[in-house]
Amino acid sequence: MSAIEIRVERFDSPVAQRLIRAALAELGERYGGSGDDTPVEPGEFEPPAGAFLVAHLDGEPVGCGGWRSHGDEGDTAELKRMFTTRAARGRGVARAVLAAVERSAREHGRKRIVLECGDRQPEAIAMYTAAGYERIPNFGFYKDAPGCISFGRTL
Repeated sequence: MSAIEIRVERFDSPVAQRLIRAALAELGERYGGSGDDTPVEPGEFEPPAGAFLVAHLDGEPVGCGGWRSHGDEGDTAELKRMFTTRAARGRGVARAVLAAVERSAREHGRKRIVLECGDRQPEAIAMYTAAGYERIPNFGFYKDAPGCISFGRTL
């Protein structure tokens, strides 16, 4: 089995943007529209306010995820743009990215991580639940959107 290598990458890099476009296209297939209209700025994913990570298998970028600061307290991170290419699914990429994102947020002083997910993503919901995430009240851009499910976990 190939080893998963995870690297910090700029959110606006060509590699990260290619994966993000694929993620949004897939979300668009599931939900319609652009896939996710949450406002994001590349600078939100720059240390110490955040980070963006890309997973590689055999040198190929196959997954991504990032975190950005959330709330006024400065101790919470928001997970964004988690994605694994279809060809790499079932190989532990998403779990490795999630663990790396959590580790990065913890190393930058975050004590909690939250995320928004849609109800048409059973694979993601199962992974988050298995990783210890619990339902929390909806927040953010999709707070009042039908089908939005929010999760949180102490780091």
